[in-house]
Amino acid sequence: MSYLEMYNNRVCLTGEITDEPAFSHEIMGEGFYDVTVAVKRLSGQNDLIPLTVSERLMEGKDFNLGNLIGVVGQLRSYNKLVGDRSKLVLKVFVRELAEPDLNMPNKIELSGFVCKPPIYRTTPFNREIADLLVAVNRAYNKSDYIPAIAWGRNARYANTFSVGEKVFIEGRIQSRVYQKQLDDGSLEDRTAYEVSVSKLELIND
Repeated sequence: MSYLEMYNNRVCLTGEITDEPAFSHEIMGEGFYDVTVAVKRLSGQNDLIPLTVSERLMEGKDFNLGNLIGVVGQLRSYNKLVGDRSKLVLKVFVRELAEPDLNMPNKIELSGFVCKPPIYRTTPFNREIADLLVAVNRAYNKSDYIPAIAWGRNARYANTFSVGEKVFIEGRIQSRVYQKQLDDGSLEDRTAYEVSVSKLELIND
């Protein structure tokens, strides 16, 4: 892993495995598996976060249902074709396994570029929110597009950002269930993933 990759996109998670690992894909003879972990919030609720793990890291480790694991990796985005539309899919690509840390079970640090104008709004209860989309560079001229949500003072600050500015974000990955209305009028539960921002600053290189 390059210096750039180590420090512009780093995720540390501790969570409980909620499903059996399922084969995802193979690269140069190495198999990768998808697995979901439930990461506990301070409120007691869980965020269900999808991981992609190499079979090399899983070898000799206990990835059974209900086990607690600690991982270090990167939050990556993929475009998946659903019907005739492209959908942004987020997963944590696991770089290494770590000792579970229940004191800090969900931490992410990102640095990247604002790639859409921030969307600032207030809720019916006058809570300020700003949505950001940040492009984080990866090796081989690739980028991950990470949605983030800021609150209160951070939301007001985010609303001053311009497209192309470089930002640093610290926070946690959260999952959010919402209902999508389908073409036939029925509703389907879907899960969105985003970074809930706790610290936000502009980077002047």
